[in-house]
Amino acid sequence: MRQKLAIATVAALSAVIATGAAAQTRGVSKTEIILGMPTDISGVAATYGVSSSNAVRMRVEELNDAGGINGRKIKLIVEDQAYQVPKAVQACNKLINRDNVFAFVAALGTPMNNACFKDQFAANVPNLFPLSAARSMYEPFERLKFYGAASYVDQIRSAVQYFVKEKGKKAVCVMYQDTDFGKEILIGAEIQTKQLGMKVVETAAHKPTDQDFTAPITKLKAAGCDLILMGTIVRDSIVPYNTARKMGWTDVDFVGSAAVYDLVVGAAQGMEGFYGMGLTEMPYADSSVESVKKFVADYKKKFNIDPNIGAVYGYVAADLTAVGIKNAGADLTLDSFIKGMEAIKGYKDIFNGPEVTFSDKIRQGASSSFLAVVKGGRWTRVTQPLGF
Repeated sequence: MRQKLAIATVAALSAVIATGAAAQTRGVSKTEIILGMPTDISGVAATYGVSSSNAVRMRVEELNDAGGINGRKIKLIVEDQAYQVPKAVQACNKLINRDNVFAFVAALGTPMNNACFKDQFAANVPNLFPLSAARSMYEPFERLKFYGAASYVDQIRSAVQYFVKEKGKKAVCVMYQDTDFGKEILIGAEIQTKQLGMKVVETAAHKPTDQDFTAPITKLKAAGCDLILMGTIVRDSIVPYNTARKMGWTDVDFVGSAAVYDLVVGAAQGMEGFYGMGLTEMPYADSSVESVKKFVADYKKKFNIDPNIGAVYGYVAADLTAVGIKNAGADLTLDSFIKGMEAIKGYKDIFNGPEVTFSDKIRQGASSSFLAVVKGGRWTRVTQPLGF
């Protein structure tokens, strides 16, 4: 009797310990995993926030319809931060403290992510595949950070290398937003020109809200630039490029980071010949990549609108997160999840993006990007993946 009682006591104690351990994993129950997505639903970057959150929902629903991951369904909570840092901090705090999320996925914006990191990591909430290519998304090393693509610096270094070596460019200049994002473009240009024994000839900074770009374009033209690297996004890419061409300045190439690789930029009037660095296939309905074509059709059927590149990034972020959760096994804890993410090797998405690999020392899963150009209102690849 004593032996049986001892065995029963040990079994009961083990069950209590196991239950306690499970309870300590925030956002995880026996049947559910809660993910949070602070993004822009109502602000200046809402086209990215809405499309990426739609795509994350789409992938989550696909996973849940297939039975979930290791017996658990995913619950996604999207919180609007309107692309404003104070609202981003509020949104992050709600997701962490009220919703008790397991992790953030596809959080939007460089300054918004940076503003949330301190409280987020103090609560042991991983930051997974944010919609920002700033180096702070994976540097300095933090075990809770995972980013899957080339940084802005990587992209611009590749662009400089290509245009100098393949196109013989000699006067490299930079036009950039005077923001954390824009300065990443400037840094990439400075690093690569120095490596090539050159220097940046001229720069022109502007506010994201500026409307008239005649003065900076005139300044860069006077400096004799033959290559202008653009630390810009949508409107501040379209207007300066058209300004230069209307001035008759045609013997100069303009190239931006993946931030300009956008359907709106490609389709805008006057953008023929404008270059950008891409990470994946653009989601065109008539894409030659069958998996992309299917994604576009499925997305449009579900949301009654065409997807943009933000939808691509959101879908990949959700899918990579799912791979990490699956790798973690049925006993999902923060530590098992981190190991599950670090076990991802040679991951390929459905959009012909670069292979993604992590390890216990690597938090940037890929570093290559390709050069694309606007032709006939569409983005067309110019090169195979470039990188370091």
